[in-house]
Amino acid sequence: MLDKLRKVALRLLQAVPTVFGILVVCFLLTRALPGDPAAYFAGPMADAESIEEVRKSLGLDKPLPMQFVNYVGDLVQGDLGMAVSTGQPVISELARRLPASLELTLGALLVSFVIAVPLGVLAATRPNTWVDHICRFLVTAGVSLPIFFTGLALMYVFYYLLGWAPAPMGRLDMMYLPPETVTGFLTIDAIIAGEWEVLGAALAQLALPLITLALFTLAPIARMTRAAMLQTLGSDFVRTARAAGLSSRRVLITYAFRNALLPVVTTLGMVFSFLLGANVLVEKVFAWPGIGSFAVEALVVSDYAAVQGFVLSMAMLFVVLNLLIDVIYTLIDPRVGEAA
Repeated sequence: MLDKLRKVALRLLQAVPTVFGILVVCFLLTRALPGDPAAYFAGPMADAESIEEVRKSLGLDKPLPMQFVNYVGDLVQGDLGMAVSTGQPVISELARRLPASLELTLGALLVSFVIAVPLGVLAATRPNTWVDHICRFLVTAGVSLPIFFTGLALMYVFYYLLGWAPAPMGRLDMMYLPPETVTGFLTIDAIIAGEWEVLGAALAQLALPLITLALFTLAPIARMTRAAMLQTLGSDFVRTARAAGLSSRRVLITYAFRNALLPVVTTLGMVFSFLLGANVLVEKVFAWPGIGSFAVEALVVSDYAAVQGFVLSMAMLFVVLNLLIDVIYTLIDPRVGEAA
């Protein structure tokens, strides 16, 4: 147990240079954005003197190294700066919008995992059957179709033509009052409060953007599961287990599936990083009030603090996820922890 905790602590230390590098790159890239945030904040009628005063108040008149040192110092104190686009602290905006993005992203990842893994296993155990053909079709469609096109197509069919889906205008229809905030996830908060009508309305709003993201992530997970299972089923230890008279169910679940999980878990980490980028497009298509929409609005007005806060939060999510994947690796296959 102590050895595993030591390895987790080592992973955390290894993530520190990565986060610092992201801070440096993000800081330099945001300074290269077109536009002047001081001019935007001062207003369209401001003169050059007023703009210069705003620039001084924002600290943009100082050299870049000094701006970076001040930014890191504020970051250590938990201050991500003020968002020019909203006039609110960046950390408050991220805390308010992050649950919406996580509810959408994690829900899509869960749905795609529940569908893609069994589908990949069935396709591997029944090659060249109708199940295998369906798996290949979904993989091809998921990889080929742009995610914004999928979202617009689903919106056109289920909202405009059929009228089954509600208007894509955020997380909850304006006819319903949101439940008391406990977790920030509308569906979970509605269950905690026992407001079942609000839960149904929240799920209805969540359905189309969640399906859009799930179709995008289903393809790589199903493809990797099918390939890993095919490779594992053809290995020597599986043939030995079958020759020993073990049941097909036990061979499939205990031996083949567990060994095939390692590349699937790796794919989950990669898919989550893809979702962080795809989430921005889906949030804009469905007017979802997450941090992706916040980042796009900040980019339009060259809001340095907001963009930096968004990139930093995404980087930290990715680092935490990779740490979690390392821990899951050790639980699935203890030899990974021993070899580290």
